[in-house]
Amino acid sequence: MNWQYLVLCLLCWSQVGLADNGMDMSTDGPMDLAVGNMLPYLHFTPGDNLWFLGWVPKSSGAMIGTCIALFMLALIERWIAACRGLMEYHWRQQATIIASDELNTLPTKSSSVGFIKRFTPPFIPAHDIVRGVMFAAQALLSYLFMLTVMTYQLSFIFSLVVGLGVGETLFGRFSSIGLTH
Repeated sequence: MNWQYLVLCLLCWSQVGLADNGMDMSTDGPMDLAVGNMLPYLHFTPGDNLWFLGWVPKSSGAMIGTCIALFMLALIERWIAACRGLMEYHWRQQATIIASDELNTLPTKSSSVGFIKRFTPPFIPAHDIVRGVMFAAQALLSYLFMLTVMTYQLSFIFSLVVGLGVGETLFGRFSSIGLTH
């Protein structure tokens, strides 16, 4: 008798799984979203969703405004990288001074006493929390840029690439200061 209840329960469960929910799962054309389309090839046509369903530049003025905003975001990303580079240089100098004060020695290039005792700089909350916040902002912008490129909208992609190039031209010499010294 128990196995009959088990079979009956399985039959009922299978009918729930086979129910039609009204979704059309065909992938023959572009994906229709709330107000925009996602074309799976490189294109210049307006109507792509940018990050959210409601952000769909459809007119030429909206496309130009979106491209200018993306260009400015790319400049800001390179500026943040430059700020991080300058701050890293300053923080490295401060950490060397703090480490030398702990060892009661002055930092010299030929003396490695401070670096034998401690290979990593000390944790300084004012430095390390700011470093983490700036890295998170830069990572957020990188993910937003990735999502923008995934729209296959060439005007968006060109705006980002040109903005990153101009930003690197303006701020690139500052971002490498923290890496070379």
